[in-house]
Amino acid sequence: MPQETALVSGAAGFIGSHLAERLLHENFNVIGLDSFTDYYAREVKEKNVRTARAHPHFTFIEADLRTADLRALITRHNIRYIFHLAGQAGVRPSWGSDFQPYVERNILATQALLEAVVNLPAQSQIEKFVFAGSSSVYGDAERFPTSEDDLPRPLSPYGVTKLAAEHLCFLYAKQFGLPVVALRYFSVYGPRQRPDMWIHVFMDALLHGKTIRVFGDGEQTRELTYVSDIVNANLLALHAPNGAPHLYNIGGGTRATLNAVLEMLGEMASTQPRLEYVARAAGDHRHGAADISRAQHELGYEPRVALGEGLRKQYEWQREQIADGR
Repeated sequence: MPQETALVSGAAGFIGSHLAERLLHENFNVIGLDSFTDYYAREVKEKNVRTARAHPHFTFIEADLRTADLRALITRHNIRYIFHLAGQAGVRPSWGSDFQPYVERNILATQALLEAVVNLPAQSQIEKFVFAGSSSVYGDAERFPTSEDDLPRPLSPYGVTKLAAEHLCFLYAKQFGLPVVALRYFSVYGPRQRPDMWIHVFMDALLHGKTIRVFGDGEQTRELTYVSDIVNANLLALHAPNGAPHLYNIGGGTRATLNAVLEMLGEMASTQPRLEYVARAAGDHRHGAADISRAQHELGYEPRVALGEGLRKQYEWQREQIADGR
């Protein structure tokens, strides 16, 4: 029988749904919370969480972190671990009038959850609070690979709100002793990847015989991290040392240009991708590479899925979605 209960916010999302399933496999009770924001289709998220919903030790709650009675929820379900993955994603849409949801869902929602946690009764204290951060906080970093000690310089409003949420977590950790572990994810990919993310977009265009639009010259680099490696890092975070809040880069061990990824995808599809290069988008950083030595030494984290293997898994998944009419 499951011995511990974990809350996963954003449980119907790309990473959250994978994490919920892994926790169930590891014999946790899981409370999955999601508000089904309108950033992309609800039906996609419903499919993401379908497997977890069928599990007897999974409870799904549709709620907004800003308005839910989180203190009562945590107490009622005897939650001991929180994985906070909920938030408003997307670098390019975060400019202009669309900025407000980023403030509400990345900053205010995080603050509401933190307030609930630090006001719990003594018998309901949280043992670990794991925050899903983003490599977007680094912007155009001064050195590569980039370490956690390098100064964040986000290039997008999205990156600013993710950094603000991370700082809030550390503030509450230092003020109230909350056991926070923040993980800065680098370019996560794999099955269930959000439909707006560039690898998903590239594969979808390739599978439908459409022209692929590339922002910039395609020589920008990204550290690509397969979703199961991200999930492993979250589980390892539960064993982070107690005491001060902890921050870790989580990367996949492979840095590649967009052009190199396109070449690999063309080989998978046995075709030559049709490409259209357009101006670099506002907020896009030029290069990304993670120094993961801290996570390796303190958590025992090691990326396990090579880029070619991971891209093949996502490609096959997307191809199956099309074949099934999804």
